[in-house]
Amino acid sequence: MFIGRITGSIVSTQKVEEMVGQKLLIVEPLRVNEDDQSDLRPTGRTFIVVDTVGAGEGEVVLCVQGSSARFTTETKTLPIDAAVIGIVDQVHVGSNAIFVAADD
Repeated sequence: MFIGRITGSIVSTQKVEEMVGQKLLIVEPLRVNEDDQSDLRPTGRTFIVVDTVGAGEGEVVLCVQGSSARFTTETKTLPIDAAVIGIVDQVHVGSNAIFVAADD
């Protein structure tokens, strides 16, 4: 599992039938700041993931890869290797909240 920020989306009009109607997102994984553990930093990598929770651009999400991506009801028949399975509200390291989602 990893956390990441949604940086965009993918539109594909030609795809296998199982993927029709699936929302594809671009996610950049985040890591805890190695210097002082005060915040989350991007890793510089990106993944394409299937959204199972209605996430949107800019949100921090919880993702799974590999066979775990096909363990949800929505993804068990899809040819995928990464999926969003949650939207992150807060991240704590020790007693410090290093990420808190903005209230809408």
